[in-house]
Amino acid sequence: MKNHILNINYWKTAIFFGLIVFAMQFTSCESSDSSGSEITVTKVFLEDVNSAVPDREVNFARLGQTIRVEGSGFSHLKKVYINGYSTYFNVVYVSDTSFLISISKDTPTLEAAADVRNTIRLVNDNFETTFSFEIRSSAPTITNISNTLPKAGEKITVYGTGLTEVSKVTFPGNIDVTTGIVSDKNGKFFTVIVPNGVSENGGSLLIKCSNGGAYSPAYFNFKKGLLLNFDDKGAQGYWGSATSMIIPSDLQSASTGVENTSQGKYVPHRPSRIASFDAAKNRCSEVWTSGSSPEDNWRSLLTSYIPATTPLDQIALQFDIFVPNAWKDSGFLKICLSNNFNGGEWAGACYNYVPWIVDGKVKEFQTTGWVTVTIPLNKIYAYSDATKNFTFETILAYREAATYKNFGFYFENSDIKLKNITGVDSTTEFPSSATSISVSTDNWRIVSLKTPVFNDFSN
Repeated sequence: MKNHILNINYWKTAIFFGLIVFAMQFTSCESSDSSGSEITVTKVFLEDVNSAVPDREVNFARLGQTIRVEGSGFSHLKKVYINGYSTYFNVVYVSDTSFLISISKDTPTLEAAADVRNTIRLVNDNFETTFSFEIRSSAPTITNISNTLPKAGEKITVYGTGLTEVSKVTFPGNIDVTTGIVSDKNGKFFTVIVPNGVSENGGSLLIKCSNGGAYSPAYFNFKKGLLLNFDDKGAQGYWGSATSMIIPSDLQSASTGVENTSQGKYVPHRPSRIASFDAAKNRCSEVWTSGSSPEDNWRSLLTSYIPATTPLDQIALQFDIFVPNAWKDSGFLKICLSNNFNGGEWAGACYNYVPWIVDGKVKEFQTTGWVTVTIPLNKIYAYSDATKNFTFETILAYREAATYKNFGFYFENSDIKLKNITGVDSTTEFPSSATSISVSTDNWRIVSLKTPVFNDFSN
């Protein structure tokens, strides 16, 4: 199906540009073909076959986009300089009155010299002209939010690219914030205070900055997706007398964290009654949902908001985590889609979260406040094969068929093979050691990763 769609888009694009070239050549037959005529520019159009307006007159364009320039004197065009950068163009797409050119992603924008910034210079055999035209960097993107379920009045950090001079943040519920926004000069992040009145239905953040606008994935404040928050959403399950089982009396409620603080009760994955976990041990602690309906019926809880047909790479598990001391060298959280694991697995309907191994190396993981972890459901080992079309229905059916429908976390402290994390063959291993690390989580939830497309233009 994906290849079929790609083929349709390819031919759609080819036919579109073919028609433009035909029109350009037809126009050129009626135009003067004198060598090196004086150059004039009258209009610039953005070419976007996927837009509702595929040939739109504009006064700016972004790196990587294709524009069509109208005017005269283009038939012997030799050079095009965009923001002073010599830009390749295909003579096939040049007539005397129109030409197509793609703006190279190597074109300087803010770093361009002041006298050439936001200009396009055209040169033919005998003449040249320079006209003003705004060149913007690639569209800004939002890749991560430090906490997607914060309290009003708390500060969050939004990460991404091109986030320069952010002037407005719109929160779910159409709540606008225009003050107190602090932007990184390199556009990698900004901070903002969460306002009152954000919709509990959740959704995307919409930002406006000097480089345009962008949406976040639709997971901010999505309280509808809560599975368990240890207070009033969901139900905790516990049984037996095993030391590893976390019971309600193990939960904590003391206020913790800076800037993003704890919210009621939360689960310490090493309860205070356990001084430390031994090395080379799995299932050191475990905490579960009840496994009963309606609390654990994901179909009835979630499919009104996230359809069962949604691809798994568009859905994620989120939870908030607090690690006040440096976590490194040993221990990880196992996320289990059902109560069907003995511990130590790196396969099946589970996922092992090891935040202190980054790019194959040990890197301390520590938080000053509560931060959100986002794990796309296609990271679950059983459903990580990108060649298969797994959807939310795959996981719903798995859980409904499970003997024990509890969802939960283990804390495990066994040796780790790097190849189990990266999927690439490696002999590197990280031997475990006894640990007394403090790791707490809260607000387990399923969220949508769907991200609305921001349009620079109103249709």
